[in-house]
Amino acid sequence: MESAEIRRRWLSFFEERGHTVVPSASLIADDPTLLLVPAGMVPFKPYFLGEAKPPAPRATSVQKCVRTPDIEEVGKTTRHGTFFQMCGNFSFGDYFKEGAITYAWELLTSSVADGGFGLDPERLWITVYLDDDEAEQIWRDKIGVPAERIQRLGKKDNFWSMGVPGPCGPCSEINYDRGPEFGEEGGPAVNDERYVEIWNLVFMQYERGAGEGKEDFPILGDLPSKNIDTGLGLERLAMILQGVQNMYETDTLRVVMDKATELTGVRYGADHGSDVSLRVVADHIRTSVMLIGDGVTPGNEGRGYVLRRIMRRAIRNMRLLGATGPVVADLAGTVITTMGEQYPELITDRKRIETVAVAEEAAFLKALKGGTNILDTAITDTKAGGGTVLAGEKAFLLHDTWGFPIDLTLEMAAEQGLSVDEDGFRRLMKEQRDKAKADAKAKKTGHADLSAYRSVADSSGSTEFTGYSATEGESTIVGLLVDGVPSPAATEGDEVEVVLDRTPFYAEGGGQLADQGRIKLDTGAVIEIRDVQQPVPGVSVHKGSVQVGEVTVGASAYAAIDINRRRAIARAHSATHLTHQALRDALGPTAAQAGSENSPGRFRFDFGSPAAVPGTVLTDVEQKINEVLARELDVQAEVMSIDEAKKQGAIAEFGEKYGERVRVVTIGDFSKELCGGTHVHNTSQLGLVKLLGESSIGSGVRRIEALVGVDAYNFLAKEHTVVAQLQELVKGRSEELPEKISGMLAKLKDAEKEIERFRAEKVLQAAAGLASGAKDVRGLALVTGQVPDGTGADDLRKLVLDVRGRIPGDRPAVVALFSVANGRPVTVIATNEAGRERGLKAGDLVRAAAKTLGGGGGGKPDVAQGGGQNPAAIGDAVAAVERLVAETA
Repeated sequence: MESAEIRRRWLSFFEERGHTVVPSASLIADDPTLLLVPAGMVPFKPYFLGEAKPPAPRATSVQKCVRTPDIEEVGKTTRHGTFFQMCGNFSFGDYFKEGAITYAWELLTSSVADGGFGLDPERLWITVYLDDDEAEQIWRDKIGVPAERIQRLGKKDNFWSMGVPGPCGPCSEINYDRGPEFGEEGGPAVNDERYVEIWNLVFMQYERGAGEGKEDFPILGDLPSKNIDTGLGLERLAMILQGVQNMYETDTLRVVMDKATELTGVRYGADHGSDVSLRVVADHIRTSVMLIGDGVTPGNEGRGYVLRRIMRRAIRNMRLLGATGPVVADLAGTVITTMGEQYPELITDRKRIETVAVAEEAAFLKALKGGTNILDTAITDTKAGGGTVLAGEKAFLLHDTWGFPIDLTLEMAAEQGLSVDEDGFRRLMKEQRDKAKADAKAKKTGHADLSAYRSVADSSGSTEFTGYSATEGESTIVGLLVDGVPSPAATEGDEVEVVLDRTPFYAEGGGQLADQGRIKLDTGAVIEIRDVQQPVPGVSVHKGSVQVGEVTVGASAYAAIDINRRRAIARAHSATHLTHQALRDALGPTAAQAGSENSPGRFRFDFGSPAAVPGTVLTDVEQKINEVLARELDVQAEVMSIDEAKKQGAIAEFGEKYGERVRVVTIGDFSKELCGGTHVHNTSQLGLVKLLGESSIGSGVRRIEALVGVDAYNFLAKEHTVVAQLQELVKGRSEELPEKISGMLAKLKDAEKEIERFRAEKVLQAAAGLASGAKDVRGLALVTGQVPDGTGADDLRKLVLDVRGRIPGDRPAVVALFSVANGRPVTVIATNEAGRERGLKAGDLVRAAAKTLGGGGGGKPDVAQGGGQNPAAIGDAVAAVERLVAETA
């Protein structure tokens, strides 16, 4: 049975039994505690916590999931994988243990002809939590599973949570006996390789707190209602139904391994090492395609780093298998074709996905070349200093600058007999990530515990947003935090977070910055609002400071936003929509939005593109935008179903989570997007849009920055002033400026070349004198010294080679000259063949000199170059070279 059929049967079975089919959510988690969705229940977490009302009492889904904690184990075992599909059925206060158990048994053991999976009941084993007598009784007495095939396990194995604060509860697992060829008998408590878990039924009853591991965490209390969360691993069931040994041999992964075999000539099953690489490639390429499909782009932080890491592991393993050219396009194309039956959006978005993937491959192959040179130098320096451990700082530099995965650094260092200071590397990585997380958390929550916001939501409900039609209005203070702690009152000077029952203030979201303004109380108290966030769904938290008087919970208030700021932001947001559409018209659908920020009078827009956008195209895009402004198109917003929005062709931003009802913003006949932000009423209100330029912000992602309205006019006015000044300087009209300035620059460049030629000739004139003044060291000619400051590395190299050429070839020779260029010392050292026969290598001599100069260097045995930080140490460096020559010669 193919994977697509397993998915279809699952959804059909539960839909027929009153469950609402919920499409898979994006892999981009809508949860501040998660980067990516790691479990099928994550999109339903707000319902389990009581933060939101579920769409129906029963639901079912096949959720895309990614887990990466054990990424190094992928391929080494046949059970670890990064991407998987979790089939789930959920009950929100409806059926509980008996219903979940009955449904699971029926679907697994019913015949294929009757819509089931047709598993042999005699091969199914059950585990339950230690003290869950109720679950065991249902399995034994209602379902009829023999007592000897029901085992009790502890909290580590049969108590489920996501590993972070949230819903949890005891669980019961269904395991399939694969037979004696997979090991000893005795059930899942003895051998989980033979008795493989296929379905986990979680009886969601509790909310857990923070803690380490699978067992060390507190139970905070009961959830609002008893719920069911089950998860069946589609890949594991496919492995059983397709009669293969492991998940890598199932239909959706085997084809990727076969494509890798086709590209490299390495057959699966021939060698353990190559099998590991083939499995890594299959798993990681599939995960990469699914992540890119959901809008993730390679980067150095967060989920972008996860994607970059797994993509680069896949590419590296293809190199280990013998691939020499680009391979990602073929591999990604195979995944898209295979997975497209289950996720048609992959087919629709094929071009964009392949474009992002191929761009990352090209960037990594370039980084691999440059980073390898840096690593080689670091290894050489470490060995030269007598060390056996490559510094963590070096490994971090390779990762941070060149995108080297740490495992690649470990392997390449090991080939040279060195280990790596992994603790130092991971410490630096943790510092970098912790800072990023702390900054993000402080931005969103103001350091307050999320439970404080949930408490407000539980007692007062969601905040009603009135800002689409009003810029001020009456409201009531329903929540108040002072310095992140709930408080009944606040006084003048306090930093506060205020929750209103209704507000005209827009909370930051969808790329639009928050409103600012004031909240005034009937008592005369005033709160200056600087920012508005939604740390939990539906609750707008107004951050600011009390300017005058006392603020109390329950007080009546009058909230008013800064209208000029709102209007400026609205102009920027509408301009962003126009820019998005104009770019798609010019570049095609691959120019999909990858992020934005709309601030007063200016905006930035991130989009997918494998290369820089030509200046002529950018000019055309800008012209088209401004032509739309002149057409005076009306801007309208309408709430409709997500299906209707898609039918109308509305564009959705990648990574954004949308409910069943969405807001669609339409700009005349030009643009239609899903958007919750505020906009102008007519394009004429924008006045003018000026694109300042575009640049790269990551692999396959470009950024446009632009000005709108008065800000755009002011920019052009300044530009006009600059042009007028240049006209005066060059005595020409504006249209003549490019030609006149180009001519001046050409003359300047010619003059610089002439100066450089004279300087080089002067330097080389010293060659004869230096050669004739060579010292004799046991028959070896040694030339050392410092040439005039300002002599660059290239000229110094020419001089060194000239001097070496003037010494008779049959006499051993070493030439080591030094200079100071741009305030830093530089050295070039050369040896002739006779000198190298005496054991003198230029690279060794350069490293000795550069170490004294406070730097590094390297090169070939005949000529090498180095530098440092301390020009005053040149004399000591010369002495160090002379000592080493004397000792070796």
